[in-house]
Amino acid sequence: MKERILDLVFLVGVLFKGLDGLLELAGGVLLLFVSPAQLRGAAERATSGELAEDPHDLVANLILHGVAHLHARSVWFVAAYLLLHGLVKLAIVVALLVGSRRIYPWAMAALGAFLVFQLYELVVKPSVAVAVLTVLDAVIIWLTWREWRRGRELRTTWRGTVAWVFRRRRAGAA
Repeated sequence: MKERILDLVFLVGVLFKGLDGLLELAGGVLLLFVSPAQLRGAAERATSGELAEDPHDLVANLILHGVAHLHARSVWFVAAYLLLHGLVKLAIVVALLVGSRRIYPWAMAALGAFLVFQLYELVVKPSVAVAVLTVLDAVIIWLTWREWRRGRELRTTWRGTVAWVFRRRRAGAA
């Protein structure tokens, strides 16, 4: 049962990495066409209702603080980072879905490089969000290593886990 739960966590993690990659890619493309002033205006519009209700709202204030000091070069850097990060994540997920076991070491190396960068970010400017993402990335790297070591392709794990989930549902309904 523990093995199937780990398989399920791995599959959900891969799904979220793919969705995260898509969002980062979309965000990176958006940043290529939006000026810092437009970002500040959008952040102010998006947070104004929440700040009117609660002027000390943590998330709304973090958003405003995050865009307050943006300039064109920093927006370009963030856009490039999001585009690269999103493309790498999507490439990893697509390669895993296609079924190539050869991608596992490359996926772990790429995610490991991002993990090192996140650790650097944690040292330079600690953040709960980056800490959580770093832990989640470490778990995904470990689960990817586990799958690679077991010699399974993603589709094999997918089939076995889906069958296990539906068997459990039928057994619970009976």
